[in-house]
Amino acid sequence: MLRIKSKYKIAKRLGAAVFEQTQTQKFALSEARSKAAKRPRGRGGSDYGRQLLEKQRVRFTYGLAERQLANYAKEAYTAADPSTTLHRLLEMRADSVVYRAGIASTRRAARQMVSHGHITVNGKRTTSPSYRLKKGDIVAVREGSRTSPLFAGLTEKEEGGRAIPQWITLDRGAMKAEIVGEPTYAAGETVLDYPVVFEFYSR
Repeated sequence: MLRIKSKYKIAKRLGAAVFEQTQTQKFALSEARSKAAKRPRGRGGSDYGRQLLEKQRVRFTYGLAERQLANYAKEAYTAADPSTTLHRLLEMRADSVVYRAGIASTRRAARQMVSHGHITVNGKRTTSPSYRLKKGDIVAVREGSRTSPLFAGLTEKEEGGRAIPQWITLDRGAMKAEIVGEPTYAAGETVLDYPVVFEFYSR
């Protein structure tokens, strides 16, 4: 698991969207004040700096080690649509699905749920956050974990909470989610710029 020392320092460099905890009004105001206090540094950074920044943004968003992201990028690069393929590889990880389904409030919490054995895939317990899921798979809270405080609010419908993507259906009462489609990637609908990540790895 990727160990993170200071989410706020990283988010100031990579953007608030990399962590759920920094997507707050307080952080936004702090960031605005920080930027206003900085002196202009002339023209923008180098291509390498831009590519490195985007690579790090993707890595921290999904909580990946450097080698993990490099392997995903290498696999996706050979596909007809590398950006969409990379997006699907990242979103179809077990921890990503647990987070997207609303079973966990953060990606970090989702990784811990999976690695601690609280989650099953098609009825079988898994402890691998990187376990690759596919359409038709069912992710559920393990029977023995359903009384855990971790899942106390799962059966209650969230008002104004995070939207669950259309490719996942959640049964709150049964504490399970089914993958009914596949995630799609549109450059204008996400803060992540995958083509720039491929530029970094193709150097």
